[in-house]
Amino acid sequence: WQKTPLIYSPKLSEITGASIYLKLENLQPSYSFKYRGISHFIKKAKENHGPSIHLIIASGGNAGLAAACAAHTLDVKCSVVLPEGVAESTLDFLQREKAHVIVAGKHYAEALQLAQKLVRDDDNAILVPAYDEPLLWEGHSSMITEIKNELGVKPDAIFCSVGGGGLLGGIIVGCKNENWDDVPIIGLETIGSDCFHHSLSLNRTPGHVGEKKLPPGVDASSSLGASQPSVGVMKMALERTGGIKSISVPDELSMSTLALFANDHKFLVELACSTTLVPAYHKPLFDKLVPLSDAGEGIKRVAVFVVCGGFKVSLTDVAEYQK
Repeated sequence: WQKTPLIYSPKLSEITGASIYLKLENLQPSYSFKYRGISHFIKKAKENHGPSIHLIIASGGNAGLAAACAAHTLDVKCSVVLPEGVAESTLDFLQREKAHVIVAGKHYAEALQLAQKLVRDDDNAILVPAYDEPLLWEGHSSMITEIKNELGVKPDAIFCSVGGGGLLGGIIVGCKNENWDDVPIIGLETIGSDCFHHSLSLNRTPGHVGEKKLPPGVDASSSLGASQPSVGVMKMALERTGGIKSISVPDELSMSTLALFANDHKFLVELACSTTLVPAYHKPLFDKLVPLSDAGEGIKRVAVFVVCGGFKVSLTDVAEYQK
């Protein structure tokens, strides 16, 4: 992975009355944080299995591009299995990274089944996970080490988006490694695809992860659409000293925030990423999540927002969101 900048945001600091820093994971080679963990996983796989390894991943999004980029850099074979209906721009990105692209299945689950079969049929093949894997969390955790070295102080909160939980797992592991277990982590999801939020509420007893029964209407319908979070990450979240605050926001807030962020900071990110930034543009919500008293009297609050990025966004999308 590449070290990414941590920048101070005058605009968001003015809105919130706090010191707001942005960790720019959108500047990774594949445009998202996923490159950290997936490149770490692939590097270890090549070390363990040799240069003839064949990496196979089922993904129509950022995990697939991260695997393709990392495999291209490390000069190993990579196949990406995509469901039908994938955008032409996605195919272009993957082919530019020399990935072998296979289109199969009407949805992700069917693409994953084929990827698993391909791995079974190829002695050199290994399945690359998208989020539910300790090696991925270990790779993602490196961003916390970078934040600590650049920030110089312990933040009052770290904000991130939550889909399947890979990024959150990395932040939890990174905080543990850097003795930041007491730093509050705030996970953001969109209403209707907030499986982590509901799973967390159904598993409140520390150390126990029970059966998850999500409410009607909660599915994999948006850019943060995992059908259930990683059980390993859920367990870490429940046991964590500093806890996890889980917040769900409407899609419309993510859309308006995406456009505001593009105008203010000149970065175009996916809705999954702009969801993270919603509290930074809405002071009452930010104040509720990071109370003034938490920083101590007369001390300015410090918060870090992980700009997780994502390549599946365009100017056309932004125009639609603004409408």
